[in-house]
Amino acid sequence: MELGIGIGWRPEIADAVEALPGIDWVEAVAENLCTDHLPDSLVRLRARGVTVVPHGVSLGLGGADRPDPGRLADLAARATLLGTPLVTEHIAFVRAGGTRTASPGLEAGHLLPVPRTWDALDVLCENVRIAQESLPVPLALENIAALIAWPGEELTEGQFLAELVARTGVRLLIDVANLHTNHVNRGEDPARALDELPVEAIAYVHVAGGIEKDGVWHDTHAHPVTRPVLDVLAELRSRVDPPGVLLERDADFPPAQELAGELTAIRATLDAAGRKGPGQGQGAGTSGDGVARIGTAGHPTASSPAPATDAARDRAAVAQTALLSALVAGTPAPEGFDHRRLGVQSRALAAKRADVVAKVAPELPEILGDGYRRAFLAYARTRPMAAGYRRDAMDFAEQLLIAGRPADDAARRRLTTWWQDRAAARPPRRTTRLVRAARAALVGR
Repeated sequence: MELGIGIGWRPEIADAVEALPGIDWVEAVAENLCTDHLPDSLVRLRARGVTVVPHGVSLGLGGADRPDPGRLADLAARATLLGTPLVTEHIAFVRAGGTRTASPGLEAGHLLPVPRTWDALDVLCENVRIAQESLPVPLALENIAALIAWPGEELTEGQFLAELVARTGVRLLIDVANLHTNHVNRGEDPARALDELPVEAIAYVHVAGGIEKDGVWHDTHAHPVTRPVLDVLAELRSRVDPPGVLLERDADFPPAQELAGELTAIRATLDAAGRKGPGQGQGAGTSGDGVARIGTAGHPTASSPAPATDAARDRAAVAQTALLSALVAGTPAPEGFDHRRLGVQSRALAAKRADVVAKVAPELPEILGDGYRRAFLAYARTRPMAAGYRRDAMDFAEQLLIAGRPADDAARRRLTTWWQDRAAARPPRRTTRLVRAARAALVGR
């Protein structure tokens, strides 16, 4: 399956994406699409023969629990609607707590790393197999970027990915920006990871930008692609000609000509690396038949996959809940983690919550003005996210109102009306909205 050169489709740049020359395919965040109809822009792209791949962010296949059947059904419906050749997700956990730990459920609002251990691999592989059986097309999984590392890891990233492929047959979505991120943040060599993973399993590649602050690389998807990331792309191209390469951008969208320039740089990097000669064919982590095996004594390979036991899931649940609670609820850091890095990750999670809530509920920063971000970050320090971002926005507004805020009477009335409209069993009728708008205009005179 050849995809070619693509770009991440986002509503904010839909027109630019349609106008960009040489785009063979696009990727859309699955959770941002309805299951029964598509945005007009994607309809037009598909009519032109442009492939659209749904990219999931909420399954949490690395989590302790088995994948949620409802989330799987929604992803399957989007795949069918798009007529896509594959769907993609991440090797990550995104929530913790719940019945296994007899504790409140916690949402990270972000992709968090799973430990590279045999225990975690057993859980991940079983979750992947469940997902594969529920989806109408093949699944590919992405390596994620991480600010933190789990103590006591038993496998390198390349070995972990190779074993995952060997046991499940899943395809890989290799994000070269994430390999660079883990090089800066965790001292991991991208070339070694590429040598150890089965490059023949790569479905496509992500390229994205980020920024370094105080020795920590932040995978923002909101900055230009840097030369070190393109260097990792060249390393990958020296080993294999990937079926597809995609530019990701999620925020602070530049003019269309800048996006076109980044795509040109990606094409040039691939061409230059390809001219240097044939790739290595297969990574050091593959056997002669192309199947990845580590061969560590006492641990199963593709020929003898072992299902995850409930005990392994319980251990994963306890560990993941302790980590996520430290990140979003201020509980003590689990033993063995870098406290400074946990602090950086915690602040990054809170900042991302503030940014996303501002997008899903743009009325809140409008009502609160310059005080929105400060107020939200104060709220986030004591109130972990237990559901989605829309529920988070409601809880934030409710917390402010209970505290008698904002201090400005007019702003507090607007916030009260906003909260009441969304907390009601049914949204207010159009007449009610018009009356409220007229009343607010009169009060503001």
